[in-house]
Formats: sequence, structure tokens, C-alpha cells
Amino acid sequence: MSAPTDPTDEPADDSALGPFQVVGSVLAAALGIQSSKNRERDFKRGRIGIFVTAGIAFTFLFIAAVMAAVTLVLNASGH
Repeated sequence: MSAPTDPTDEPADDSALGPFQVVGSVLAAALGIQSSKNRERDFKRGRIGIFVTAGIAFTFLFIAAVMAAVTLVLNASGH
């Protein structure tokens, strides 16, 4: 009888990363909490264009969220 496999394990193949893996990697990298295992996976299976696009999109959304929060606070305070 073989040992049970963990369903959260990554597949051992060299297939492209899924969208949730790319988004997770970009968010983890932005926060500075990317694990060595995931970083190595990204370099082996990821494509640079996908990560650049996801990073630009994340940066745009982050700036938009900060601007919306500042606008909300300034409007609430009457300025």
C-alpha cells in the first residue's frame, strides 16, 4: 500500500502555471512572503510575460485602491 498523497502538492510535470498560481505568486512576491519552493516553481514553469502583466495589473489595482481610500477619507472629512 502506498502512502497517501497530499492533494495540495504541485504536479511534477512542466506544464504552465494556472491563473491562481500566477496571482498567488504575484501577491506573495508583492508582500515579500514568497516561499523558495514557489519561487523555484515559477522560474521553472512560468513565463516572464505572464508575471510582468500580472505585476503591472496588481500595481495599477493597488494604486487605484489607495487613491479611492484617500478620496473616501477626504470626502468624509469635508475637504
